[in-house]
Amino acid sequence: MTHDIIVRTDGPVGHISLNRPAAIHALNHDMCQAMTDALLVWRDDPAIAAVMIDHSEGRGFCAGGDIRMLAESGAKDGAQARAFFFTEYRLNHLLFEYPKPVAVFIDGITMGGGVGIALPAKYRIATENTRFAMPETGIGLFPDVGGGWYLSRLEGRMGQYLALTGARLDGAECLSLGLATHYLPHEKLEEAKDRIAKHPDRIAGILGELSLTPPHPRIMDHIDKINRHFAGDIYEEILASLESDEGEWAAATRDTLGTKSPQTCKVALRQLAEGAAMPNFAAEMKQEYAIGARVVAMHDFIEGVRALIIDKDNAPVWNPATPEDMSDAALAAIFAPLPKKQEWTPL
Repeated sequence: MTHDIIVRTDGPVGHISLNRPAAIHALNHDMCQAMTDALLVWRDDPAIAAVMIDHSEGRGFCAGGDIRMLAESGAKDGAQARAFFFTEYRLNHLLFEYPKPVAVFIDGITMGGGVGIALPAKYRIATENTRFAMPETGIGLFPDVGGGWYLSRLEGRMGQYLALTGARLDGAECLSLGLATHYLPHEKLEEAKDRIAKHPDRIAGILGELSLTPPHPRIMDHIDKINRHFAGDIYEEILASLESDEGEWAAATRDTLGTKSPQTCKVALRQLAEGAAMPNFAAEMKQEYAIGARVVAMHDFIEGVRALIIDKDNAPVWNPATPEDMSDAALAAIFAPLPKKQEWTPL
C-alpha cells in the first residue's frame, strides 16, 4: 500500500485520503492502483455502505496527475505514461459505475486528475477554498479523465469555454454549474465526515443541513457571451467571434486562448463534440486513452511541460504555431482507434 494515500474505514464507511501534500496530492500510478484496490474490496463488502474521499492536509484536494513523469515518459517510449493513463482511467470508470454512494470533498485546488476522481461521485462538496479547473490546453495536453463526457454536458457552451481557456472556478461557481452538489464552509467539513461515518444512509440530509447559501457565482454574469462566442465546434470561428467583440471580456478571453496550444484546443473541441454523443462512459474513456497515448508523446505536451513546469519561462513554442496549421488529417490521426491489443478496457 502506498503511503501517498491513507485508506481506512470509519465504521460502515470506507475513507480514502490523498496524502501527497508536497505535490498538492497529484496522482501517480501507485495512488490510482491503491484507490482502485480499496474501492473493489469495499464494493463487495456488505459492511461498507458508502465511501468518502478527501485529502490529508495542505491547500488542495488534488492538483492533477504526475505531469513531469508523463512528459519524461512521452519523450522516450511513452510506456510509463500509457500505463498511468490505463490505470487512472480504470479508476475513473470504477467510480463512475460504483454501486455505493461516494462523497468527495473538493476543498482547495481541484484540477485535472482531481476532477477525474471528483466528478463521478454522487456527492461533490465544494467550499470557499475550492479552485476547480481543467487547465490542460496550457501544457499541450487535453481535458481527459472523462472531460469529454462531463464538460460536454454542462449548460450551453460552458464546457467548451472551460476546456479551451482552463478558467478557474470557485466553489459557488461549481455549485451553480452542477459540478458540485453541495457548498459547505470549510469549518464544517469534519463535522460532515463524522456524521456521515455514523449515518451513511443520511448523507444527503447531513450535507443539506450543513450547507450554506454560496456567494453569487460570477461565471453566470458571462453565460450569454460564452454561449455566443463559443457556439461552434470550429476553433478558428471561436477566435474570430471573440476578435469581433470590442468588449473587455472578449479581449481578455482571446488573449488567454492565445497562450494555449492550438493543437490541443482543436483536440479538446472535437473531444467534447464527440463526447456529447458517446453511448456510455466506458466508450468515452476508450477514446480518451487513444488520444492520450498519442498526445503525451507529441511536441506540444513535452514543450508545454518544459515551459510551464520545468523551466517555468511560461513561453512555450507551439508546433503547429497556429490553428490554421493544424490540419484535419493530423487531428483525425490523434482520434483514430488504437489497435485492438493496445485499447483501454474497463475493469
